[in-house]
Amino acid sequence: MSKVLITGGAGFIGSNLAHALADNNEITIVDDLSMGKKKNLDGIKVTFYQHDVCDREFMHQLLSENKFDYIYYLAAVASVADSVERPLATHKINQESVLDTLDYIRTQKLPLKKFLFTSSAAVYGNSPEFPKLESSQVDPLTPYAIDKYAAERFTIDYGKLYGLPTVAVRFFNVYGPRQNPESPYSGVLSIITECMKNNKTFTLFGDGSQTRDFVYVGDVVAALIKLATATDKPMVYNIANGDESSLIDVIHAYEKISGINLNIKYESGRNGDIDKSKADISKLKSIGFTPKWTLENGLREYWKYYEK
Repeated sequence: MSKVLITGGAGFIGSNLAHALADNNEITIVDDLSMGKKKNLDGIKVTFYQHDVCDREFMHQLLSENKFDYIYYLAAVASVADSVERPLATHKINQESVLDTLDYIRTQKLPLKKFLFTSSAAVYGNSPEFPKLESSQVDPLTPYAIDKYAAERFTIDYGKLYGLPTVAVRFFNVYGPRQNPESPYSGVLSIITECMKNNKTFTLFGDGSQTRDFVYVGDVVAALIKLATATDKPMVYNIANGDESSLIDVIHAYEKISGINLNIKYESGRNGDIDKSKADISKLKSIGFTPKWTLENGLREYWKYYEK
């Protein structure tokens, strides 16, 4: 039985990961509940600390006492807008806490099988290369994207320079159960789901032709576990479906599944919004991982979860 630490483990992706790992591992979760919810962990056995990952003394003691086999670092202020509003405060969480954890592992020579850091497709910004390869030019446009990129580089370089077992991933548009629709910064599909369920109007910025690479959280979790256990070199991997879908097509497919017509209010496109997004996932496939969830199946599962 492995000892696993998930920072941000009460959040959307972290809690899905905890549920997937809970049966065969000893799970510890650190989450300040600023975006996550304790009820996301209902039904599984975990050791839970409601705490800020920026508290170095607490984190150092936790790492020393537990000597974790696997660390999944998901704790972050995931709001791009918040990082623009509070760049220094979000920097401390999104970059400094990651570096501090890595350096403590290094200096204390803590035994570790893998440190996995979760970055974001936001690092690509408006880089014109398409689809996005891990080797594509990066163009981080916000403090959030800058911090994600820097923390990702620290993760990889601590692997290369000091021999720590590290890996980093870039999430594209993840959706699925336990996503928090109450946050104005949550994924577009959770907001659409909330609007459908409660007969609210959805504001669509632009004409809906913008494309995204939507990936179901079940595939994301499976990819994270595979990357933590089946890779031996410090590298960055895209986690996505490898397809692009226009937002309006996704809405129409979701309307069919739910049997509900979404009320849409069209607004002009927002500055900084990316037009087209699609990942090249051949690197992920090279370690033997292929996404299993089609968009239609994922939407069906998501709607089923919310109907409950």
